[in-house]
Amino acid sequence: MQINIMRSKIHRAIVTQADLNYEGSISIDQSLIDASGILHYEKVDVLNINNGERFSTYVIPALKNSGEIKVNGAAARKVHVGDPVIIIAYASMSYEEAKNFIPKVIIPNKNNSISIKIKVN
Repeated sequence: MQINIMRSKIHRAIVTQADLNYEGSISIDQSLIDASGILHYEKVDVLNINNGERFSTYVIPALKNSGEIKVNGAAARKVHVGDPVIIIAYASMSYEEAKNFIPKVIIPNKNNSISIKIKVN
């Protein structure tokens, strides 16, 4: 049996831009991508803490240490600049493997710099 579990999470990043006219995706500061282990072009779920909106998109890199969290394309209608969001990547694995798996959780500060990097038990 294969199950899907949270592999990585960027918790409470702040949306810095929303561009309706850009190709759909979410641009994430490369330093947050590196710390979280999320891959370029990986599918992620984005959860808007302010309004409860949830959507799936894919990740593209923004400049390292830029603090950028930019929601692009149609999903830009689901956020406002300044909204805190949770970005989650998942993995499919066996039940036995999942019991011992520890996801990465990144908690950025208000400037989207890495504040805390933890592994969840």
